[in-house]
Amino acid sequence: MSASDRVRIHYRRLPDGDQIFDQRVVLERADVIVTVTDPLHLSKPLRAEGRVMLESGARAVWFTFPRAWHDVGRFHLADGTFTGYYGNVLTPPVIEGREWRTTDLFLDVWVPAGGVAPTLLDEDEMDAALASGHIDAATAATARAEAERLLGLARRGAWPPEVAREWTLERIERIERIERGATPL
Repeated sequence: MSASDRVRIHYRRLPDGDQIFDQRVVLERADVIVTVTDPLHLSKPLRAEGRVMLESGARAVWFTFPRAWHDVGRFHLADGTFTGYYGNVLTPPVIEGREWRTTDLFLDVWVPAGGVAPTLLDEDEMDAALASGHIDAATAATARAEAERLLGLARRGAWPPEVAREWTLERIERIERIERGATPL
């Protein structure tokens, strides 16, 4: 993969937390763009219900759906162990070539590996953002509706989408080894 196979995602976290993520594109279709992170450097592990979802040294696979109010992350530990699917509710990304822009809308849906029931995360953050005026009522209602929709689909086993099940970290790493000229495992 070449440098042109990378994207820069300008990720706004209200009220003033802006980050830029540089990720490798591994699949690009009209309905989904799949990217993978380099090993992450996190100040602390991301946790849900007391368990680590994502930690430093791990890679995440991201599924971005143009025009959708969410994206999906396949989360792992540093040793590659799959921990679950993370549905991140956000504004539909503005995709301009290899520069993307989106705003986080606080709510997340977590579907742990191993058949554990999905959960809705960060409702308190949404409530605080609404109370402080960092998000308006209409956007908050859209975000809540999207989170509830994803949660309902996950409870019925209809989410995450098939592409997120097919494009595993192991699959991506096999492709990367082949591209480097290494023998695939």
